Parts: sequence; structure tokens; C-alpha cells
Amino acid sequence: MSDLPRKAVTRTAKLAALPLGMAGRATLGLGKRIGGRPADVVAAELQQRTADQLFRVLGELKGGAMKFGQALSVFEAALPEEVAGPYRAALTKLQEAAPPMPAASVHGVLAARLGSDWRDLFLEFDDRPAAAASIGQVHHAIWHDGREVAVKVQYPGAGDALLSDLTQLGRVARLIGPLIPGLDVKPLIKELRSRVSEELDYGLEAQSQRIHAEEFADDWDIRVPGVVAQGDQVLVTEWMDGVPLSEIISGGTQEQRDRAGQLLARFLFAGPARTGLLHADPHPGNFRLLVDDGPAENWRLGVLDFGTVDRLPEGLPLPIGTALRMALAGDAAGVLEMLRQEGFVRASIDLDPAAVLDYVLPIIEPAAVEDFHFTRGWMRSQAARVGDPRSPAYALGRQLNLPPAYLLIHRVTLSTIGVLCQLDANARLRDELLEWLPGFAEAEDWAEAEA
Repeated sequence: MSDLPRKAVTRTAKLAALPLGMAGRATLGLGKRIGGRPADVVAAELQQRTADQLFRVLGELKGGAMKFGQALSVFEAALPEEVAGPYRAALTKLQEAAPPMPAASVHGVLAARLGSDWRDLFLEFDDRPAAAASIGQVHHAIWHDGREVAVKVQYPGAGDALLSDLTQLGRVARLIGPLIPGLDVKPLIKELRSRVSEELDYGLEAQSQRIHAEEFADDWDIRVPGVVAQGDQVLVTEWMDGVPLSEIISGGTQEQRDRAGQLLARFLFAGPARTGLLHADPHPGNFRLLVDDGPAENWRLGVLDFGTVDRLPEGLPLPIGTALRMALAGDAAGVLEMLRQEGFVRASIDLDPAAVLDYVLPIIEPAAVEDFHFTRGWMRSQAARVGDPRSPAYALGRQLNLPPAYLLIHRVTLSTIGVLCQLDANARLRDELLEWLPGFAEAEDWAEAEA
């Protein structure tokens, strides 16, 4: 495979083949069941084959298709185990790798964007990609001053491919939806489309990464690689080793899981408070745990990829922390009024404050205790509670609204919690809320009253 497949008809055909493949396997599975094979065995085989096809196609296409797969990957912890099991390995693989762009294409982009003498900028340049992402791939190199660097090269035609893929995925969303039960696919695709232009702009990404790198330069817990150079479709940053979170999810020690989870929670809330920016792509491939021979409390979290950010000059909105504090204090009327003010409840909707509080409290359980164990089981129970049509929470949830200003914050928060559950991490989330979330600090009074 050379560059991103350019022709819309080719990409559309590959994506359209996904639901057709599903239908064919379902027919085959029915035949096997009629033939006497156990239904659960046949179902497991179908799930595995479907997962293999889905993520192979998404990985091959890169662009919007692969980005869609990465976005789905953070929701894996909420899926029923019988569905999540066959998908987990494929999801992890998609987060970290994709078929590489040929060296000749990489050299062409570097010559076009850094100049024909681009090789003079490097003492060494490895043509083999070290990592692949949805719109580009990363190469390891040695900068002319001896520094190890990561060179991120955008795939030729990435912009057109992103828009084409997401348009086509929107058209087949109702067919892809059954692959990921309980997830509303269309809003996810719509949101991804709205962020395409920003992520394609490596100048914006460099600016966001510089802000974070400068703010966290002397931080004991978080490390962000500095920006070395930037050109259109090329971004050169400091190289960062470390253990990818995807590897910790698949086989890390509990000590690694807990430390990574704590630091991930810290970065989620400290980032906006300290930089005015929210890192908005929290899938495991964008994080590294920097482990050394010392105690776990000295390990750091490395953060990559600032292509998608939410600009929050005042940090996370004050009403989030205020409503969370009121909910933990049992102020049902106050919570409902705050939700109305912020647009989560439309003026025409009449809700029972006690029912709203009952809806919210299980979700915010991690903020109510000193230390919380994030598990797939807990995540699945929450997803089932709000997704079961027989549940009162389901009926109430359908009456709530998500204001546009909170769309990305909502997605990032849920995605981060999903990664914490994938990590199976014990984390002191309330400590981070007390320090970094505006409006929540008064919850200390509530904690003392409860004691």
C-alpha cells in the first residue's frame, strides 16, 4: 500500500463492505447452528471474525476510518464482556499501529515541507515508522544538534480522506452501530468531522504542545516533549520513550496500572487549569508511563499528540465543579437548577429533582470516596443502567440535553474514565478534583460533615 487511498470510490467500497461482511457471516452462522454447533461457539467465532475485518479495514484506510476506530477503542470498557473480549486485542493493535507509508512518500513530504536539503537537518533518520496514527506516522531520528527526535509526517491526501471517510461512516452508522452495542455512533462521527481541520493543522498542534511543554517543564509527574521544528504537514518534537498505556492495559503490573491511572486523572483536570487547554484525544496510544528503577511515586506520565484540544481560557467550567459538589452534598434542587442554567435541561422539560440526583450519584461515585477502583465491571454497570430501556435512568437520560460547549469536555471525561477502567486502576480522583476543578473545593466541608 502506498499513500492513503485517494479515490473516494475505493475507500467507500471498503467501508461499505463491512456491513455486507457482517451479513454474510451471520448467514453462515445460522447455517452452522442449524447444523448442530452450539450457539455460543458460533457467536464467538462471528464476533472474532467481525472484529478482525472491521479493524483491518479501518487500519488500512488510516484517515477518518482509523480515527473512528481509535475513538471507539476508549469505549471498550463499557461493553459486555462477551462482546468486548474478541475486540480487545484488535482495538489495542489499532491504537498503536497501522500499515506504514513507503519511505519514498515520506521523503517526498519532507522535501516539499522542509526543503530539498532536509537530510542536512538530521544526523540520522530511520525510514521505518516508529508509530502510526490516523493522519500521519512518526519516525525516530537524530536532530543535527544530537537530540533524539520524533518526526511526525502527515499522509498525503489526509484531509480529503478524513472528510470522505467520516461522510461514508455517517451513512453506514446504523449498520456499524450493532458492532458496538450501547454506543450512539452518529454524534461521535459528527464531532470527529468538526475537529478535522484543526488536527490537520500542524501549526496549531505545535502551538498547543509548546504551551503544555513549557507549563509542565519542571513538573514531577507529567512530561510533554518540546517542539523542535514545524512545517506544513511535518512536526518535529523531542523523542520520548516509555511504556505505552496500551501495553499496561494488556499486561502491566498493578503498581503500573495504579500509577498510570492516578497521573491520567491528574492530567485530565490539571491540564485545563494550568494551560487553558484540554487535551481532547485521550486514547491509550497517546500516553506513556515513564518507569525507572525507583519507587512508583516517582514514575511520570508522558503525553503525546496535541492535534485536538479544547480551548478553555478559564479552565474547566465552574458549573461542573459546583454541580458535582452540590450532588455529593445531596442538594437535588440545586443540581437541577444548575443543569437548567447550563442548558442540560431544556426549559420545557419538567423533572423531579430527586430523580435527577438518583441518576447522577452512581456516575459520580469515584468523586465521593478517598480511593476508587476503576473496573470494566463498574463501567459496564453504569452503561447498562443508563442504556436499558426498562431502567428509570434510561427514561430520564433521554430528557437531558448536551450543550455544544460541553460536548468535547463530556467526551474527554468519559473517554478518560474508560481508559482508567481498562487499566483496572485504583486512583484518588477526589484529590485531583479538590486541587484542580473550579467550584469543587468546598466538597471538603461535605467530607468533614460526613466523617
